[in-house]
Amino acid sequence: MTDTKKAEAKPSENKMGTMPVGKLLITMSLPMIASMMVQALYNVVDSIFVARVSKDALDAVGAAFPVQNILIGVGTGTAVGVNALLSKSLGQKEYDRANRIAENGIFLAFCASVAFLLFGLFGVDLYMQSCNVSDGVRTLGTDYLQIVCVCSFGVLFQVMFERLLQSTGRTLFTMFTQGIGAIINLILDPIFIFGYLGLPAMGVKGAAYATVIGQIVAAILAVVFNVFKNPDIRLKLSRFRPNVKIIGRIYAIGVPSILMVGIGSIMTYCMQRILSGMKDTAGMGYTVYNVYFKLQSFFFMPLFGMNNGVIPIVAYNYGARNRKRMMATLKLAMIMAFCFMAAGFTTMQVFPKELLSIFKPENCDLELFYDVGSTALRIICIHLPLAGFCIAIGSIFQALGRSIFSMTVSAARQLVVLIPAAFLLSLTGKVSSVWWAFPIAEVMSLAVSVSLFVYLYRKEIKHIPDGLPVK
Repeated sequence: MTDTKKAEAKPSENKMGTMPVGKLLITMSLPMIASMMVQALYNVVDSIFVARVSKDALDAVGAAFPVQNILIGVGTGTAVGVNALLSKSLGQKEYDRANRIAENGIFLAFCASVAFLLFGLFGVDLYMQSCNVSDGVRTLGTDYLQIVCVCSFGVLFQVMFERLLQSTGRTLFTMFTQGIGAIINLILDPIFIFGYLGLPAMGVKGAAYATVIGQIVAAILAVVFNVFKNPDIRLKLSRFRPNVKIIGRIYAIGVPSILMVGIGSIMTYCMQRILSGMKDTAGMGYTVYNVYFKLQSFFFMPLFGMNNGVIPIVAYNYGARNRKRMMATLKLAMIMAFCFMAAGFTTMQVFPKELLSIFKPENCDLELFYDVGSTALRIICIHLPLAGFCIAIGSIFQALGRSIFSMTVSAARQLVVLIPAAFLLSLTGKVSSVWWAFPIAEVMSLAVSVSLFVYLYRKEIKHIPDGLPVK
């Protein structure tokens, strides 16, 4: 078969429109959940190694987190737009349009990497000066964040090419790319941080280098899988020209998702500033808050992995006009989300000290660390089961191109309720009071999520034909 005929050949019916829903969701989600669990593991291990350097080093990585989160949010948000449009185009059998969407997505990943490169060179120091931290933490945070931003092309291209695989139902390959990247990070972390194998000890710089090297290798592997193992997409980058209309459609879906992550970063930044000013625990609330965010990833990351499987299934069947498969997918997703978060709630309630003992920061009052941390985990985890339902519902908003709904929920939860509640509770002078802002905000989030879903169902979803019977 010539290259021309190969490019023109139409792929067979995609499994997202034919496979039984239960089996499909498991098939699509399990590889993503496995890879997300590996990512959660290396995020935690990253912090464990850094904590062995000093408490300041752990706080520095925490201070860098809001910007690092925005970086990943730009990549994943753009990819969400590409994912939804590409899956819908495949469902409608518009294969040439699917190729153009993929090419424009890669172009946008390149543009984002240039923007973060410039921020890494010229903006990081100014950001760290605004974080209300000690000079030692600021210096270490600047060192870490500059490396992450300058080498951002690794994670941005990794995310984009993984989403191209995911959009066509090939999530197994994304498990390999993310898993290998994480394993490389885990291996290099102690070598670079502590200076093994004859290398100099680099501290937090070593953690940053280990992270970006793992991301770059994963990106290269994702490109290889797309070129040789993804026949649904035929990239022709040599003849590529940016398409303003397609880019606009990508960001119409993706920008709310990016803003949603940005809102989360603003929330984290504000919480850090609130906690750094609390005197009753000698600043331990700041450290505990950053540790909590690492621990919660064990429960949120698998849930996000499941959502990454839900979005293309719902988007494909939305394009194919099959309501029964859409709703069956949502019901299963909500059951899985509750199970993930119920496990998180139980673990944090029963074993808070054991979870905290994983870290043991150097130059730190461990008794105070365990006391403040155990109280924090037991209070904050109350919101986890509610968060599971909200995240599952949010996947429907994204799949149907209504990411603005997800952004509305996120902004209401984190900026309208959580931060003001945390600030007011901080006026009591007790860090333990501040943690109650999380369950308070999640109750409101659930109410808004359900209201928006009911509106969307009545206006659009219930008018979609039932399609074929769900197996």
